[in-house]
Amino acid sequence: MNDPWLPAPLPILDVIRETADVVTLTLDAARQPLAFRPGQFNMLYHHGFGEVAISISGDAARPERLVHTIRGVGSVTRPILGLEAGAMLGVRGPFGTPWPLEAAEGADVVVVAGGIGLAPLRPAILHLLANRERYNRVIVLYGARNPQDLLFLPELHAWRGRFDTDVRVTVDSAGADWRGPVGVVTRLIQQAPFDPDDTVVMTCGPEIMMHFVVREFVKEGVPEAAIHLSMERSMKCAIGFCGHCQWGPHFVCRDGPVFRYDQIAPLLAIREL
Repeated sequence: MNDPWLPAPLPILDVIRETADVVTLTLDAARQPLAFRPGQFNMLYHHGFGEVAISISGDAARPERLVHTIRGVGSVTRPILGLEAGAMLGVRGPFGTPWPLEAAEGADVVVVAGGIGLAPLRPAILHLLANRERYNRVIVLYGARNPQDLLFLPELHAWRGRFDTDVRVTVDSAGADWRGPVGVVTRLIQQAPFDPDDTVVMTCGPEIMMHFVVREFVKEGVPEAAIHLSMERSMKCAIGFCGHCQWGPHFVCRDGPVFRYDQIAPLLAIREL
């Protein structure tokens, strides 16, 4: 990482519209590759609008192509959705803690994503598939509100076509043309084959979803210390300086966004936080 305060201007190579309010931007970092670990995030600066923390959704093995998947929900992200190839974005990073991919080697790995939560998990999935021999079972469980909200459809089809990976997708509601499961993503956990005594869980999505994901895995016998969550809360400066993302004793940008569940379980139980 270079100067943590100074954004590096990078041109947009490609824009993919994933859904009505989500785009995936590929930035050209060939001249100054920003090496990162799956689970980390960058600060993206759009001139005239400000800066926003966005998880990296690309392949960590290709740092020269920096990928971010962004939902337009605020005063910075909405204008970013209107950018085209050739436009510039400022980038600071990478920041934050990664998914425990090295610690998970030799174990079953279950990845559970809800909605746009698949984006921060995508680098971990790409690593798991590229290093498939290092892991036992690899299971990806993904839920969205409806089929129109599913991300990375070409990759989902490719992942589901592999014989060494168990990929299951569900939606909360769908029309007659949907041929997959309908229901919340936690229902898929009960169907997935994993060894509770030797499983690492990685999950990202709405906090209410992650609450029930954790509860289901604990019920299945997975230790709390083996469950990891990405808590992307209110990150502003990315280096624990401004205090905006302070969460109990933690700064999410510095101590997270990936946390072990047993480390943050008491905080999740406090309604005011």
